[in-house]
Amino acid sequence: MAYVSGHGPLKPDGTMMTGRVGADVDQQGGYQAARQVGLAMLSSLRVALGNLDRVKRLVKTLGMVNCTPDFTAHPAVINGFSDLFKEIWGPDLGVGARSAVGMGSLPGNITVEVEAIFELHG
Repeated sequence: MAYVSGHGPLKPDGTMMTGRVGADVDQQGGYQAARQVGLAMLSSLRVALGNLDRVKRLVKTLGMVNCTPDFTAHPAVINGFSDLFKEIWGPDLGVGARSAVGMGSLPGNITVEVEAIFELHG
């Protein structure tokens, strides 16, 4: 198993995507931030494992959305992360159990944070 701690939406230039969904960022911007988290997580997995061929499947995802109290479409935002892994490993291995929750704030005002558990090939 690979337990991947919370990742934020790290951009190629080393900065993070920031802002609260429902105030500074719209739902589509949140979706894009969640997808960017997925790309950052893939990079971390590749560095830690040597390559991504060792990943068998995504087991569990916890997606946290930095949002206003009245924003309720947390799953639609975290779909940005989930859709990426579904594209890579397919609907059977790229989709696991998932929680998507709203937070009053996240570190550094990042838009989304995701942690995940992956099963590895033996």
